[in-house]
Amino acid sequence: MIGIIDYGAGNLFSVQKALDYLDVDNRIILHGNEDWSVDGMILPGVGSFGFAMGQIRQKKLEQPLKKWLSSGKPFLGICLGLQLLLESSEETAGCAGLGILPGISKKFTTGKVPQIGWNRVEFSGDHLLARGMESSPYFYFVHSYYAVPSQKKQIAGLSDYQVLYPSVLQSGHIWAVQFHPEKSGRNGLKLLKNWVDLC
Repeated sequence: MIGIIDYGAGNLFSVQKALDYLDVDNRIILHGNEDWSVDGMILPGVGSFGFAMGQIRQKKLEQPLKKWLSSGKPFLGICLGLQLLLESSEETAGCAGLGILPGISKKFTTGKVPQIGWNRVEFSGDHLLARGMESSPYFYFVHSYYAVPSQKKQIAGLSDYQVLYPSVLQSGHIWAVQFHPEKSGRNGLKLLKNWVDLC
């Protein structure tokens, strides 16, 4: 069973539809007081950093989410769900993120912003999430900010959009991707299936 966190600012129904297509049992988690006994957790995301963190705190999701992230169970952050793992973002000054991965998110300063469309991801080595895919697979991106992690060892994939930036992060059982696998066709479904298999 996979949990999908609904904090009021995510693309959770697209993620749920993709999991349903893969015939993966899943359920939506709306509040911190709910039962979190699932095998893996997904934090999807669209919208602004500050609003999302405000919703997470208002719905009392922050502490159980941090507890989950420290539990050793598989976790997948998607798009904004990656950036929320960081300490802060240039998008919302003074707003603390979850602080699970040291670093910040910065805004693209060149090219058309936001980046919207298909882009390649160069995974680090034989990465588990990329198994069964061609080299440098394409995924679908929609974002104006990108992660700048303090620990380079947590970078598991890179993309190029005017600047070379981390599009996949990993720290132990925590995976996070800047793109939208649920909107990325065959490659996205394969990545989700690879992650579910890890659960």
